[in-house]
Amino acid sequence: MKKETGGTGKDKLDTSVDRLYQVGLRLYPGVPDALKFASSTIYIVTTKQSRFADALLRKLAGVTIPPERIFGLGSGPKVEVLKQLQKKPEHQGLKLHFVEDRLATLKNVIKEPELDGWNLYLGDWGYNTQKEREEAATIPRIRILELPDFSKKLK
Repeated sequence: MKKETGGTGKDKLDTSVDRLYQVGLRLYPGVPDALKFASSTIYIVTTKQSRFADALLRKLAGVTIPPERIFGLGSGPKVEVLKQLQKKPEHQGLKLHFVEDRLATLKNVIKEPELDGWNLYLGDWGYNTQKEREEAATIPRIRILELPDFSKKLK
């Protein structure tokens, strides 16, 4: 008799995303369309597993981002990923933008002179507090990005 293992990792992942969808998890308003209609190349840099981020984007936003443009858990610190991205030949001479919802991460980017060319944004819809947004507003390199403006930035 063969014991059932409950499916593949992909099956379990899809089930997890389906459950999140069923309990009402949605992306912030405007984000799916912003991603779908972006005129620039988008990279996802997240602390979540790449395949989980991919599944969320496909299920909740209807967007497919190529796997080579999703940097998740195991890709290294976000600061290091940004360094890798800016070294790509296709990014030479371009102004790069990094939207983040954690002030501490943006401060880490600022500490790296090699990343001085990045435009930094603190998304005011994420995991930050009013106090952190007020602090970010005093840091010249960081701009507060409101959710409605996020869509405009990607066009």
